[in-house]
Amino acid sequence: MCIVHFKELNLDEKILHAIEQLGYTEPTEVQQKVVPVVLGKQDVLVKSKTGSGKTASFAIPLCQLVDWDENKPQALVLTPTRELAVQVQEDITNIGRYKRIKGLALYGKSPFAKQKFALKQKTHIVVGTPGRVLDHIEKATLDVSKVEYLVIDEADEMLNMGFLKQVESIIKLLPNERTTMLFSATLSDRIKKLSSKYMKDAISIEIDAAEENAPDIEHLKYVVKDDQKLAFLEKLTIEENPDSCIIFCRTKERVDELVDALDKKGYTADKIHGGMMQEDRFEVMDDFRKGDFRYLIATDVAARGIDIEDITHVVHYDVPLERESYVHRTGRTGRAGRSGKSIMLVTPHEDKFVNAIENFIGFEITTGPELSPTAVAKNRAEFDLKMQEHPEAKKSKGDQLNANITKLYFNGGKKKKIRAVDFVGTIAKIEGVSADDIGIITIQDNVSYVEILNGKGSLVLKTMRNTTIKGKLLKVHIAIK
Repeated sequence: MCIVHFKELNLDEKILHAIEQLGYTEPTEVQQKVVPVVLGKQDVLVKSKTGSGKTASFAIPLCQLVDWDENKPQALVLTPTRELAVQVQEDITNIGRYKRIKGLALYGKSPFAKQKFALKQKTHIVVGTPGRVLDHIEKATLDVSKVEYLVIDEADEMLNMGFLKQVESIIKLLPNERTTMLFSATLSDRIKKLSSKYMKDAISIEIDAAEENAPDIEHLKYVVKDDQKLAFLEKLTIEENPDSCIIFCRTKERVDELVDALDKKGYTADKIHGGMMQEDRFEVMDDFRKGDFRYLIATDVAARGIDIEDITHVVHYDVPLERESYVHRTGRTGRAGRSGKSIMLVTPHEDKFVNAIENFIGFEITTGPELSPTAVAKNRAEFDLKMQEHPEAKKSKGDQLNANITKLYFNGGKKKKIRAVDFVGTIAKIEGVSADDIGIITIQDNVSYVEILNGKGSLVLKTMRNTTIKGKLLKVHIAIK
């Protein structure tokens, strides 16, 4: 059965409203096949490559299924990288925005105490990396007794990164009665073994590779000696003159060297790799999204979790040693119906890696056209001009949805005996405001945060400055982001 609209999936009106504002027009193939299975609470094993819309395929039904009134987490999503954990958590929060679904990301290199405090709040869905999730479970700061849904995302990468033992440890601590979903770009024997061990009568869904190759991506390769790569990259970027480009290297040392070299040549560039502090990595990604620079130099850690629609070029400065990495890197471009280019620089002795990649993706990568000195010289002025221009800010799926949301700060919380129902009851009485205009409420010991939806923030702010909650007049202002 071909589902042409999300309305055919019997979804809550609030979820349909969020999906519409997020720009989802019709379900992708993976969403058509996976959403009904998850809504039916059946285990599912899904083979689907990056960029196919798989995150929404489990985020949509999870937001539909979780019970808002339950304070303990009901769903757990495991991801291999911190960036992907944050991206999935943001997607869940956006899709569940009007149902007030609270998602929380847990990952390493971020203060444990801060996450412990956040877990004391009502949390419906937890997304995290295996190490940090297991740490919280073992320290009893994450209560998994009410978890009904488990998602193992990017399972192939999870196993490649050595997380199998931690994933199995987590699974053994979860309730036996649950729905388990496993998503992977490949279905290796190890993944099949994992699924047969921990899943019950799982429905297997494989998304047709031809369907997934639908993105309009041109694949090219050039044979370049290693000591000539920098000079070649300069010629290539002048010829291609990308609006926005990610350049992938194998190691963080290589990333550091390349970003320094490009800086000296006047490129607007920055870097992201596993050796950086997590806050710095997030800041770089925010700057890239805002259009502060055109060239992001990255290790494969960045290939997972970058969901930006306007990346025109991906350059594999180093050939990936894992064939799956080529697919994940390339999946950063050609998103949301746009065209893109994937260009690989191959040293003379890397044939076996290229052959493995070509066998895996099912076609031979074309050798790129010669970069003539005349053409490069001709394009130099235009390249220099673009480098001086500020790149356009990239679109994020949640921009339109979040544009009408105002987060308000109140200087009262648990110690003043204030509960979420007190905020809802008071704010919903304001003329022109209903309970549907109130989003996620976070109540801490001495402060509270209330999201006001549908552009009603200024009205609520103005009114609440002179309105008491449980007989108390609280200070209120727009929360600092």
